[in-house]
Amino acid sequence: MPIIKSAKKRVKTTKKATARNARTKKNLRSALKAFTKKSSATGHSKAQSALDTAAKKGLMHKNKVARKKRQLAAAAKKAGVKVEKKAAKAPAAKPAAKKAPAKKPAAKKAPAKKK
Repeated sequence: MPIIKSAKKRVKTTKKATARNARTKKNLRSALKAFTKKSSATGHSKAQSALDTAAKKGLMHKNKVARKKRQLAAAAKKAGVKVEKKAAKAPAAKPAAKKAPAKKPAAKKAPAKKK
């Protein structure tokens, strides 16, 4: 058991990460199994989403995820599943920022004349 405070914190953090990773892996496996068992467009999108999540969480390397997604797409095409491509989101128009009215510079006073 760790004695140092930072080591104790790392143990807690590792437990949380392990639980999160196990949950993500389980979701990924179940999504892939569901798609291979019965190919459908919703199953395909769920499997892709699970793969993206695994890459985002650092569970799988991004190139491995890309390869798996390509294999999923090939399997969907072979099974005759019509895959819907997501439309690229247009960047949301940013509302014009309200600017505070510009302050007028203070009028300069003429220096007092010396007598």
